[in-house]
Amino acid sequence: MHLIHPPLDEQRAIADFLDRETGRIDALMEKKQRQIELLQEKRTALISHAVTKGLGPKIKMKDSGVEWLGKIPMHWEVKKVKFLAEILRGKFSHRPRNDPQLYDGPYPFIQTGDIVRANKYINDYQQTLNELGFAVSKEFPRGTLVMSIAANIGDLAILEFPACFPDSIVGFFPKTQVDLNYLYYNLESMKQELKITAPLNTQQNLNIERIGPLKTVSPPINEQRQIAVFLDQETAKMEDLIAKIQESIDKLKEYRTALISAAVTGRIDVREEVSRQGAKFAKK
Repeated sequence: MHLIHPPLDEQRAIADFLDRETGRIDALMEKKQRQIELLQEKRTALISHAVTKGLGPKIKMKDSGVEWLGKIPMHWEVKKVKFLAEILRGKFSHRPRNDPQLYDGPYPFIQTGDIVRANKYINDYQQTLNELGFAVSKEFPRGTLVMSIAANIGDLAILEFPACFPDSIVGFFPKTQVDLNYLYYNLESMKQELKITAPLNTQQNLNIERIGPLKTVSPPINEQRQIAVFLDQETAKMEDLIAKIQESIDKLKEYRTALISAAVTGRIDVREEVSRQGAKFAKK
């Protein structure tokens, strides 16, 4: 490979310039990344409070008897997850799972990565099954609330189309008097409890038998819907802001790369800039 090789003094000038400029860019990206983390923490706290305490400012409370829930509105109930939704595990019985003869057909096939990439809804897919793959799997209907029970435990999304998925994912089907969107936020508020429940081994994972007995809150259906609408609106604002901050981080990364390339290849002359900075430092 051929490389550009400037004189040593120019190499040092370029390195000094890039150390300083990329340091500024990195510090700004770190600050913006921290803003994203704070917004994500705020989102989690907002969901947890709305799901477990309700929306009213002066609601009479009672002790739930469940440590992670604490006090809940007086008229709410505590129920096991299995009484709020039917839980069904995904299926893909063929091994090895990556056998190419099972794929590239008309049937959407989602995996845990699709849930991670989703916001609240899974609107697209990257893999499909053919007739052979479909025969060893199971199709779930549009509107199924899916949860990852391996790798990224507790990640959730709602299917916007019928799809198959493996046994590393479970599907939830709300029972009578349970709103699908509220159930989504309810389970999201339980993510830490789900992780604690997962056994520690080479890879944490859950199963239906561990999820079903977990206790959570169950407000009246009208309040469930109000909470879900409120959280849809508020989390959308936060996610839009997070997306804008992430876009600015991506642009800074691009600028950093372009700046390094321009300085190293001589498209910008950094010698005068380095000399000015050195003179300023000497005066100080």
